[in-house]
Amino acid sequence: QMIESQVDAEIERLEKMDDDDLEVLRQRRLDAMKKAHQQKQDWMTAGHGEYSEVADEKEFFDACKKSKKVVCHFYRDSTFRCKILDKHLAEIAQKHLETKFIKINAEKCKFLVDRLRIKILPTLCLAKDGKTVDYVVGFDDFGGTDDFPIAMLEWRLGRSEMINYQGDILEPPVDGSHKAKTSKILGKPKKAKNIRDSGNTGSDDEDW
Repeated sequence: QMIESQVDAEIERLEKMDDDDLEVLRQRRLDAMKKAHQQKQDWMTAGHGEYSEVADEKEFFDACKKSKKVVCHFYRDSTFRCKILDKHLAEIAQKHLETKFIKINAEKCKFLVDRLRIKILPTLCLAKDGKTVDYVVGFDDFGGTDDFPIAMLEWRLGRSEMINYQGDILEPPVDGSHKAKTSKILGKPKKAKNIRDSGNTGSDDEDW
């Protein structure tokens, strides 16, 4: 009933508008559409919408400088769980143009691994405005299982405000057994640190 009242009020407001008011409203909507379209084009130009690999530290820092939000997967070819993340991240990247998704071979960027204190593979480094805001270490946040749904990864990224998540940010999109294992990440966000001087601790299957 409340929604119906709001709709009725909006209809009444529109009916009271004269031609000039409607033209102003139409122009505002057109401007908003143009702005959204330009933003999408800017993202695409910056490589958003795809999951790509950066070759070295320089490309990593360039990506973090050019894009407001960056999700970087530190991987190793011989680590099976890295391949699982690759599959999910490639799909999420196509859906969430607002974020740049990249990967980097941990064995080829020892300086960066040491600088960010990457200890476990796979690790997702989540950066915003040139600063690390969070890490996703191993699969602990996904219930410690290899067959976690892609929705779980989207929810986890949404928790860190790395993507525009549309679901319930307070509840993982999984059954109760997984909720218990993921409850530890429902606390306060980590303090942002400069991308060139970050820390990371955690544990999972493969130590780096």
